[in-house]
Amino acid sequence: MAFLPAAAVLRHRDFRFLWLARVAAVLAMQMQAVSIAWMVYDRARLTRDEADSMFLLGIVGLVQFIPILVLSLFGGQMADRFHRKTIMIASFAVEASCAAALVWVALTPSAPLWMIFIVAAVFGISRSFFSPAMSSLQPTLVPRAELPNAIAWGSLAWQGASIAGPALGGYLYAGHAFLPFATAGVLLLISIFFISRIHEPARAVTVTGRSLALILDGLIYVRRNPIVFGAISLDLFAVLLGGATALLPAFARDVLHLEADGFGHLRAAPAIGAVAVALWLATWPMRRHTGYWMFGGVALFGLATIVFGLSHNYWLSMAALALLGAGDMLSVYVRSSLIQLSTPDEMRGRVSAASSVFVSASNELGEFRAGSMGALIGAVPSVVVGGVAALGIAALWAYWFPQLRLADRLD
Repeated sequence: MAFLPAAAVLRHRDFRFLWLARVAAVLAMQMQAVSIAWMVYDRARLTRDEADSMFLLGIVGLVQFIPILVLSLFGGQMADRFHRKTIMIASFAVEASCAAALVWVALTPSAPLWMIFIVAAVFGISRSFFSPAMSSLQPTLVPRAELPNAIAWGSLAWQGASIAGPALGGYLYAGHAFLPFATAGVLLLISIFFISRIHEPARAVTVTGRSLALILDGLIYVRRNPIVFGAISLDLFAVLLGGATALLPAFARDVLHLEADGFGHLRAAPAIGAVAVALWLATWPMRRHTGYWMFGGVALFGLATIVFGLSHNYWLSMAALALLGAGDMLSVYVRSSLIQLSTPDEMRGRVSAASSVFVSASNELGEFRAGSMGALIGAVPSVVVGGVAALGIAALWAYWFPQLRLADRLD
């Protein structure tokens, strides 16, 4: 099978199966995320005011973050000790069961909101295990020299599905609330099929020891590596303080006056910008000045967040969200490449788990921050303040982590 140079990494059979599994799984996750947010906000507005409804949107993020915080480090040491594809299959099976539960909730208007929060918490438990397993499996499926290209294609799978998932979820939800969850369940089963076809490579080093000691080793490694620690913590605080995803239902309904399908477009917009950057990076890999590119991406993320917060125009909001996604993609690409290239395979699960905790703190805990702040001071001030904070974080980290700022080549 012939491949274009930019897509040559897909010639590796097992990486190709992992890539297809990621597309199906992320498409399912994004469809469920947009549908859960809209269902919570829609049902909460029937009995609560706008501030309480925004706060509940933040709770959705919080209940996912708590199990990730508690369990991800254990998931990481499991990924270093056991078969990674088995962990992924089990995790996606749990998520397919959650999709089935959400079908019932969507078909039952009287179902209490706390049931949605329980399902969201189970999602968090599942992702505590599959995220380190997937991140640590990918580098073993391609030659080291092709890893940056593989990361770009992995990001392209994630962001491409993040374009289609929210839009498709919004359209399906507008047809009937249960449809996105039923479709997500089928996609997760497809993902399990692709993962089962992967031949996981044998490991040169078999990790043994007590779980807590292994976890501690991973944390010490991250803390003592200034580039890894700086890259992970930069993403944590920039997105934690600047993320606006949780408030998109409020912006869609109360600022831009959109329905479920329009909300799906807003959720997809950041991924449009991210896919454009991922395609660029897959075709023309980053060669030099990677640290400056990373900080530039975070700065673009903050500026675009401010523009989105101040916008009352649909197309300007879409453009700002696309730029926000483009900036975030630059940061994610550099961070993922630096971490995976600089970490030995026997440590990858634990380092990926530490990264997952930080990323989930920035995303899910960031949603709680945005929802809580939105309830206190309003959606628009919350987003604008977050964008300003992201710019400040970029400036501080550029000063505190000169090794990261001056990083030149990914390897």
